[in-house]
Amino acid sequence: MGRTPKTPRWLEAARRRQAPVPEGERAEWLARALGRAGVLPRLDAERAIQEGRVEVDGRVERDPFAPVRAASGVRLEGQPLSLTSEVLTVMFHKPAGLVVHGHDPEGLGTVFERLRAVLPEALRGYEWYAVGRLDRDTTGLLLFTNEERLVAHATSPVTHLAKRYVADVEGLPTEAALQRLREGVVLEDGPTRPAEARARGPQRVELVLTEGRHHQVKRMLAAVGHPVLALHREAVGTVSLDVPEGGWRRLTDAEVETGLGFR
Repeated sequence: MGRTPKTPRWLEAARRRQAPVPEGERAEWLARALGRAGVLPRLDAERAIQEGRVEVDGRVERDPFAPVRAASGVRLEGQPLSLTSEVLTVMFHKPAGLVVHGHDPEGLGTVFERLRAVLPEALRGYEWYAVGRLDRDTTGLLLFTNEERLVAHATSPVTHLAKRYVADVEGLPTEAALQRLREGVVLEDGPTRPAEARARGPQRVELVLTEGRHHQVKRMLAAVGHPVLALHREAVGTVSLDVPEGGWRRLTDAEVETGLGFR
C-alpha cells in the first residue's frame, strides 16, 4: 500500500483557523509564532504547548496550530512573551558530510545541529529554516532565516536569484564546453537557463546559475563531459561567503534587502 501524503503544516493550520485573517496581519499559528519570535524552536514549542505550559489570552492552549496574533497575550510557564519578531538571516559555512534535513539516518549530522551548536544562546530559541539546499558532499554558503517568506523569495523559480558555485571536475574543460553552459544545456527535465561560466584553473569551473534544480550544477557539467569531483557554493545573490568552515555570522539588513532582494 502507498503512504498517505502528509498534510503540509500551513494547510493544517489553515484548516483549524476559524476566522479570516484581519487585513494587514498574517496567518499565524502558535508553535510557528514561538519559533519565529525566538522563544522556542518549533518542535520544543509543540512539546511545551501539548504539555500545557503555554497560555493564550488567559487560558491553557494545547493545540500547536491554534491561531494567534501579534497582540495575543501569550505566556510560557506563567511568564509573558512577545510574539513580535524581526527578520533574522545568518550565513553558515557548510562542511562536507552534513545533510540539509532535520534528521540524518546515517548519523553524520545535520546542518541544523551544527548551526545550533555554534550560535549564541540568544539565537538558539529561533526556528531556523534553510534557504535552499546543498548536497551532503557540497560545501560552502548556506543561508538560514526565521522568516519563511524569505525562503520562498530566494527559492522561487521566478526570482532568478543568482548562486555562484565553483566545481572541481574531471578532464580539462574547453572554451566550447564553457560556451555550451553559457547558452544552456538540455537535461532530462528540460533546457536550463543560460549560465555564467568560466575557468578558474585547469580542472576548476565557476558557474553562476539563476535557477535551482535538483543537482543542477552536477548534471550540467556532466552533460558537457566533465563530471564534478567537488562542489562549493561561494555566493547567493551578492552575498558572498566570508566565514571559515563551520563558522557563521548574521547578515545585515542591507545584505538581506540589497544582496538578496528581499524587503
